[in-house]
Amino acid sequence: MKQLKFAEPLLKLVLSGVKTSTWRINDTRDIVEGDELSLCFVDGVEYAKAVVTKVKITSFGELTDEDKVGHESFRSDEEMYETYSRYYKMLVTSDTELKIIWFELLENYNN
Repeated sequence: MKQLKFAEPLLKLVLSGVKTSTWRINDTRDIVEGDELSLCFVDGVEYAKAVVTKVKITSFGELTDEDKVGHESFRSDEEMYETYSRYYKMLVTSDTELKIIWFELLENYNN
């Protein structure tokens, strides 16, 4: 089963149903609509299962308001680029491609 890992504080947002999408750069797992996912802590311990409801490939500069639904917000594009540059240890710009993965929780092991 394909995994998505989330660090705090994103974990709480996922489990509460506030965060229903994630943005990933260089998706090596080839996640597609309909995939069942194992949602894990950064150490790989599973805490929930989800199903992928939609996938879109775009660039940071082409993100729409609809693309941002279900994702944590940023005060500015600069903050967004800095955050993802830190996550991926690379320079992220408006031209950087990303995959948006929308998901729905199936099981939550913390309830």
